[in-house]
Amino acid sequence: MERIKLNLPETFSFNTSIPIRITDLNYGGHVGNDSFLSIIHEARIQFLKYYGYSELNVEDAGLIMADVAIEYKKELNYGDIVYISVTATNFDKIGFDIFYLLELNEEGKKVIAGKAKTGMMCYDYNLKKRMPVPLNFISKFQ
Repeated sequence: MERIKLNLPETFSFNTSIPIRITDLNYGGHVGNDSFLSIIHEARIQFLKYYGYSELNVEDAGLIMADVAIEYKKELNYGDIVYISVTATNFDKIGFDIFYLLELNEEGKKVIAGKAKTGMMCYDYNLKKRMPVPLNFISKFQ
């Protein structure tokens, strides 16, 4: 079976921590794939807010997730605090990637719990069409 391998950027521009809630668990007793995606969604919203944006307003552009890739490395369980590093990179005309590094603190050491990438496309929700990535947004990450 061929596995997804994400090459993360060397530096991240934002960090947050998110506790695992009981509602994040699946029937296996650990965080399910749907909740994992929700956790990175929350990290993305916090990342955008840190820079003064929202998914509906990045310098007057909206955002749509065009794709997602996730590498699961370690189970996440109820009560875990997940430390998430986030950054935006790989800008092109209409989109960019957001990378996520999820880590747990185990006995004073950070252990990778997962890696993710979301491909984000800029979108005009009123006109229902793609639009260019705003240059002011790009400049914050270069």
